[in-house]
Amino acid sequence: MAGLYFEQFEVGHVFKHATTRTVTETDNLLATVLSMNPQPLHLDVEFAAQTEFGRPLVNSTFTLALVIGLSVQETTLGTTIGNLGMKEVNFPRPVFAGDTIRVETAIASKRVSQSRPTAGIVEFEHVGINQRGEAVCTCRRFALMKRAPQDATAAAA
Repeated sequence: MAGLYFEQFEVGHVFKHATTRTVTETDNLLATVLSMNPQPLHLDVEFAAQTEFGRPLVNSTFTLALVIGLSVQETTLGTTIGNLGMKEVNFPRPVFAGDTIRVETAIASKRVSQSRPTAGIVEFEHVGINQRGEAVCTCRRFALMKRAPQDATAAAA
Protein backbone atom coordinates (compact mmCIF):
# COMPACT_ATOMS: atom_id res chain seq x y z
CA MET A 1 0.00 0.00 0.00
CA ALA A 2 1.52 3.30 -1.07
CA GLY A 3 -1.17 5.70 0.15
CA LEU A 4 -0.97 7.67 3.35
CA TYR A 5 -3.23 7.29 6.34
CA PHE A 6 -5.23 10.23 7.69
CA GLU A 7 -2.66 10.97 10.41
CA GLN A 8 0.18 11.21 7.89
CA PHE A 9 -1.29 14.21 6.07
CA GLU A 10 -0.04 17.61 7.24
CA VAL A 11 -2.14 20.69 6.46
CA GLY A 12 -0.13 22.94 4.15
CA HIS A 13 2.04 20.15 2.74
CA VAL A 14 2.36 20.22 -1.05
CA PHE A 15 2.99 17.08 -3.08
CA LYS A 16 4.70 17.60 -6.44
CA HIS A 17 3.72 14.30 -7.99
CA ALA A 18 6.44 12.51 -9.91
CA THR A 19 4.26 10.87 -12.55
CA THR A 20 3.33 12.95 -15.59
CA ARG A 21 1.10 11.99 -18.49
CA THR A 22 0.93 13.06 -22.11
CA VAL A 23 -2.69 13.20 -23.26
CA THR A 24 -3.47 11.41 -26.53
CA GLU A 25 -6.26 11.71 -29.08
CA THR A 26 -7.37 8.24 -28.02
CA ASP A 27 -7.73 9.39 -24.40
CA ASN A 28 -10.00 12.20 -25.52
CA LEU A 29 -12.08 10.12 -27.92
CA LEU A 30 -12.50 7.25 -25.48
CA ALA A 31 -13.51 9.49 -22.56
CA THR A 32 -15.93 11.40 -24.76
CA VAL A 33 -17.69 8.42 -26.35
CA LEU A 34 -17.80 6.37 -23.13
CA SER A 35 -19.57 9.25 -21.40
CA MET A 36 -21.96 9.54 -24.39
CA ASN A 37 -20.97 13.17 -24.89
CA PRO A 38 -21.77 14.16 -28.51
CA GLN A 39 -19.94 17.52 -28.33
CA PRO A 40 -18.26 18.00 -31.73
CA LEU A 41 -15.63 20.25 -30.14
CA HIS A 42 -14.10 17.03 -28.73
CA LEU A 43 -14.85 14.63 -31.59
CA ASP A 44 -14.93 16.44 -34.92
CA VAL A 45 -11.63 17.79 -36.26
CA GLU A 46 -13.32 19.79 -39.03
CA PHE A 47 -15.80 21.38 -36.62
CA ALA A 48 -13.09 22.17 -34.06
CA ALA A 49 -10.91 23.73 -36.77
CA GLN A 50 -13.58 26.41 -37.22
CA THR A 51 -13.54 27.38 -33.52
CA GLU A 52 -11.26 29.81 -31.72
CA PHE A 53 -9.13 26.81 -30.66
CA GLY A 54 -8.51 25.53 -34.18
CA ARG A 55 -8.42 21.91 -33.03
CA PRO A 56 -10.32 19.53 -30.75
CA LEU A 57 -10.31 20.24 -27.03
CA VAL A 58 -9.71 17.40 -24.60
CA ASN A 59 -12.88 16.56 -22.71
CA SER A 60 -12.74 18.37 -19.35
CA THR A 61 -14.09 15.38 -17.43
CA PHE A 62 -11.10 13.38 -18.67
CA THR A 63 -8.79 16.20 -17.59
CA LEU A 64 -10.31 16.22 -14.10
CA ALA A 65 -10.05 12.43 -13.79
CA LEU A 66 -6.43 12.52 -14.97
CA VAL A 67 -5.46 15.25 -12.50
CA ILE A 68 -6.96 13.35 -9.58
CA GLY A 69 -5.59 10.05 -10.84
CA LEU A 70 -2.03 11.35 -11.08
CA SER A 71 -2.19 12.22 -7.38
CA VAL A 72 -3.28 8.78 -6.15
CA GLN A 73 0.06 6.94 -6.13
CA GLU A 74 1.67 9.27 -3.59
CA THR A 75 -1.38 10.16 -1.49
CA THR A 76 -4.39 7.86 -1.37
CA LEU A 77 -3.57 4.51 -3.01
CA GLY A 78 -5.32 1.87 -0.89
CA THR A 79 -6.12 4.24 1.97
CA THR A 80 -9.16 6.03 0.54
CA ILE A 81 -12.54 4.79 1.69
CA GLY A 82 -14.32 7.03 -0.78
CA ASN A 83 -14.55 10.45 -2.35
CA LEU A 84 -17.12 12.61 -0.58
CA GLY A 85 -17.28 15.50 -2.98
CA MET A 86 -15.53 18.05 -5.12
CA LYS A 87 -15.94 21.78 -5.35
CA GLU A 88 -14.37 24.70 -7.11
CA VAL A 89 -13.53 22.65 -10.19
CA ASN A 90 -12.07 24.99 -12.79
CA PHE A 91 -10.45 24.68 -16.19
CA PRO A 92 -8.51 27.94 -16.65
CA ARG A 93 -6.80 26.81 -19.89
CA PRO A 94 -7.75 24.21 -22.50
CA VAL A 95 -5.99 20.86 -22.84
CA PHE A 96 -5.11 19.48 -26.27
CA ALA A 97 -3.88 16.10 -27.41
CA GLY A 98 -0.10 16.17 -27.01
CA ASP A 99 -0.12 18.21 -23.80
CA THR A 100 1.80 16.70 -20.89
CA ILE A 101 0.14 17.14 -17.52
CA ARG A 102 1.80 17.17 -14.11
CA VAL A 103 0.03 17.63 -10.80
CA GLU A 104 0.60 19.34 -7.49
CA THR A 105 -1.61 18.59 -4.48
CA ALA A 106 -1.84 20.69 -1.33
CA ILE A 107 -3.45 19.48 1.88
CA ALA A 108 -5.98 22.20 2.69
CA SER A 109 -7.65 20.76 5.77
CA LYS A 110 -8.35 17.57 7.67
CA ARG A 111 -10.58 16.42 10.51
CA VAL A 112 -11.62 13.20 12.17
CA SER A 113 -14.95 11.90 10.87
CA GLN A 114 -17.82 12.51 13.28
CA SER A 115 -19.75 9.45 12.09
CA ARG A 116 -16.78 7.11 11.61
CA PRO A 117 -14.13 7.38 14.33
CA THR A 118 -11.88 4.99 12.37
CA ALA A 119 -11.71 7.47 9.48
CA GLY A 120 -10.89 11.08 8.75
CA ILE A 121 -11.76 13.60 6.05
CA VAL A 122 -8.94 15.21 4.09
CA GLU A 123 -9.40 18.16 1.73
CA PHE A 124 -7.04 18.01 -1.24
CA GLU A 125 -6.36 20.97 -3.55
CA HIS A 126 -5.26 19.56 -6.90
CA VAL A 127 -3.69 21.61 -9.67
CA GLY A 128 -3.01 20.15 -13.13
CA ILE A 129 -0.24 21.96 -14.99
CA ASN A 130 0.70 21.64 -18.66
CA GLN A 131 4.19 21.56 -20.17
CA ARG A 132 4.17 25.37 -20.44
CA GLY A 133 3.62 25.75 -16.70
CA GLU A 134 -0.01 26.84 -17.12
CA ALA A 135 -2.72 25.60 -14.76
CA VAL A 136 -5.27 23.63 -16.80
CA CYS A 137 -7.40 22.20 -13.99
CA THR A 138 -7.94 23.05 -10.33
CA CYS A 139 -10.15 21.19 -7.90
CA ARG A 140 -10.86 20.79 -4.19
CA ARG A 141 -11.60 17.16 -3.35
CA PHE A 142 -12.82 15.75 -0.05
CA ALA A 143 -11.93 12.13 0.67
CA LEU A 144 -12.82 9.83 3.53
CA MET A 145 -9.47 8.33 4.53
CA LYS A 146 -8.53 5.36 6.65
CA ARG A 147 -6.87 6.16 9.95
CA ALA A 148 -3.65 4.34 10.83
CA PRO A 149 -4.48 0.89 12.27
CA GLN A 150 -3.30 1.67 15.83
CA ASP A 151 -5.18 5.01 15.82
CA ALA A 152 -8.33 3.48 14.35
CA THR A 153 -8.38 0.77 17.01
CA ALA A 154 -8.01 3.32 19.81
CA ALA A 155 -10.68 5.59 18.32
CA ALA A 156 -13.20 2.76 18.05
CA ALA A 157 -12.77 1.80 21.73
